[in-house]
Amino acid sequence: MTEKSKKFSRDSFHSLTPIVHDWVKALLPQYEFISELMTKYGSPLNIHSALPFQENIETLKSAIKGFGLDHQIFYARKANKCLEFVHKAYEQACGIDTASWQELKDGLDMGIPGSKLVLTAAIKTRLLLQLAIENGVLVVLDNWDEIELVQDVAKSLGKKAKVSFRLGNFSFQNGLLASRFGFSSVEVNKIIPNLTSNGKYPTLQFEGLHFHLNGYSIPHRILALKESIRLADEFANQGMPTKFIDMGGGILVNYLESEIEWVNFHKALRQAVLGQASPITYKNDALGMVLIEGKLYGAPKVYPYFNKNPKDIFLREVLEADFDGILKINGALKKRNIEIRIEPGRSLLDQAGITVARIIFRKHKNDDILVGLEMNRTQMSSSSADFLLDPFYISRSSSLSEDEPVEGFLVGAYCLEQELILKRKVKFSKYPQIGDIMVFVNTAGYMMHFYESQAHLFDLAKNIFLGPDGSVVKDKY
Repeated sequence: MTEKSKKFSRDSFHSLTPIVHDWVKALLPQYEFISELMTKYGSPLNIHSALPFQENIETLKSAIKGFGLDHQIFYARKANKCLEFVHKAYEQACGIDTASWQELKDGLDMGIPGSKLVLTAAIKTRLLLQLAIENGVLVVLDNWDEIELVQDVAKSLGKKAKVSFRLGNFSFQNGLLASRFGFSSVEVNKIIPNLTSNGKYPTLQFEGLHFHLNGYSIPHRILALKESIRLADEFANQGMPTKFIDMGGGILVNYLESEIEWVNFHKALRQAVLGQASPITYKNDALGMVLIEGKLYGAPKVYPYFNKNPKDIFLREVLEADFDGILKINGALKKRNIEIRIEPGRSLLDQAGITVARIIFRKHKNDDILVGLEMNRTQMSSSSADFLLDPFYISRSSSLSEDEPVEGFLVGAYCLEQELILKRKVKFSKYPQIGDIMVFVNTAGYMMHFYESQAHLFDLAKNIFLGPDGSVVKDKY
C-alpha cells in the first residue's frame, strides 16, 4: 500500500448527518464562489444568512402568542458578535440582551432605545453601569456588591436604576440546582424592604425577576418558573408588583437528522474507548468520560445535538406545565399580569451561519491522516467537548479520481499537540487536495465567536452576510 493510499477502516466512521437549511444547500456546490470569497476575506470565513434568524424569531414568538401571554424576546448578542443580527432582531421588535460595555454601546449607537436593551453582564464595572443607567437600560443584578454599586452610580447620576434580580440555587428533588449566579429566594426577601423610598436602596426601581439556568432541562425551568411566580407573589404582598419574569436562554436546538445515528455514535464511542472497536476520535478521546480499571464513568460532555423538543416545542412544554393543580404556568402568569421574557441566542441563530476553511496540507502520522486547515481550533469551539456534526468536503475538482473515500482528522494552526478542529474522525469522498474546502454548518450560535482567540497574532475570521439576491455584505465585526 502506498503512503498516499493509506486509509482507515470504513467501520471506524459513524455519520452524524446535520440538518441543512436551503440557503446552505444552494451554496455547497459552488466551490468557485466560496473560494473567491475566501480569497477576498480570508480563511476561515464565517458566512451568514439573516433568513433563518428571522424565521426562528417568528417560531418562538408564535409559541408564546399561542398562550395569549404578554411577552418579550431579547436576543442574546453574546452568542454571535455580528451587528447584522442585532439589527434584524430589533427590526422584528426584539430586545437585545447585552453582556459587555461594547455590546451595550453598539446597541445604543444603532439607535436602539434603552427600553429595548437589557444588561446581564457577569462583571459590571462602574463605567458599564453608568452607560446603562444613563440610558434607562434594565440591569439584572446578581449579588450584593452589584446592588451597592448600582445604588451608588444611580445616586451620583441623580437617576433611578431599573433593575431585576437574578435568582439561583433553586431547590430541586431534595437538593439544589447549585449555581455561582443569582440570589436565593431568602436573600431576595431581604432586599424587598430596602427598595422603598425610606429603605437602603431608594434609587433601585424594581421591574422583575430573572433566572438563567445551566443546561437544557425542561423540568428545571418549570421548577424555576414556579418558584419565581411564588416569589413575585411575595413582592406583590409588599406593594411591589413584578412586571416580568425572564427565564433566560438555553432553549434547545436540534442539529441532526437522525436519532439512530446519534445513538449509534455514542455506542461506538463507548466501545472504542473500552478497546472493543476501532477509535473514532483522535487518540481515542473519550469526550469527557473517564475510563478507570476497564470501566467508563460519566457521559460525554457534549451538547445534545439530537433532541426531540427544540425551540417552540421546548417553550410549550415549559409553559404548559402544571402550576398548582388548577392553573398551568401560562395561566398563572396571565392571572398575575406578568410578562414572560426569554433571552435566546443559539435557538435564534440556528441555521444562520456556516464556517468555511481551506485545506493547506495532508500528512500521515502513526497511521492517521492529518488534514491541515487554514484556521485554528478556537474558531470552531464551544463548551461542548466536540462539535458533533459531519462537515462537508468540497473538492476543487468535479472529476472523480482513482482515490477511494478516506478518513482523517482536521488539525489547525496553533502549535499545540491538541490542536484539533474536530476530535472526531472525518470522512472524505476522496483523498483531499490542497485548496479543497471544508464547510462546517450551523456554527453561528456559540461556535464561531465565543472562544475565538488571536494567539500567534492570527487575524480573527471575517464575517459576511449573503442576501437572497446573492449580494455579499461584510459585517463590522
